[in-house]
Amino acid sequence: MIKNKKEGFTLLELLIVISIIAILSVALVIVLNPAETLKKARDAQRIADLSTLKSAIGIYTTSVNPSYLGGAASNAICKTTPATAWGAGTFKISYSYPSDSPGAAITDATLDGGTGAGGSTSRQTTVALGGLTDGQGWVPVNFDGVPGGSPISNIPADPTNTIAAPGAVLWTDLVYRYGCAAAPLTFEIDAQLESEAYTVTDNKRVKDGGNTATLFETGTNLIILGAGATEF
Repeated sequence: MIKNKKEGFTLLELLIVISIIAILSVALVIVLNPAETLKKARDAQRIADLSTLKSAIGIYTTSVNPSYLGGAASNAICKTTPATAWGAGTFKISYSYPSDSPGAAITDATLDGGTGAGGSTSRQTTVALGGLTDGQGWVPVNFDGVPGGSPISNIPADPTNTIAAPGAVLWTDLVYRYGCAAAPLTFEIDAQLESEAYTVTDNKRVKDGGNTATLFETGTNLIILGAGATEF
């Protein structure tokens, strides 16, 4: 007689297989690092957004005469020159953070950690106006004045767009910031990066040519903004 003998996995074998799968899963998560992947994706968007804004402002300044970078028809909030101290009250930094976001409006008088003489008034817009291209958006440039219409459909904001303490804005806050100078007519737009890929492995904040290694800077003059008392 021939007996058919069927055997299944033993409990020990099942435990070994489950352990191997668990180890492989953990290793895969560590290798892929989804949190870092998301940070890198946001950083890539930030770099692209600032490039888009720089190009749009370039089109505006070469197409519209006279050009204004501090309002729909004014340079009043721009620094006198890129190297001019911020001083008190007149010159303004514009943030992508809207004034009606949860919490208080930006009232920071120390300019991202700087210690200018009395600081500057930070310029904000409401959520409804933040992305407008007519000079009322958070970037105070009237892109609609370009012949044929605005080169961008809306003004982008940081994908995270948060400020921990509106009364004391820090360079570490994930928000876009803009500043301009009247003579010569120039501008700077900065963003904070958060991924290890772009702040350690390939530190784009150091390689951007700006005056600070703690922010990613772009524009036509990179000494308008900065981070810290010695760089304002």
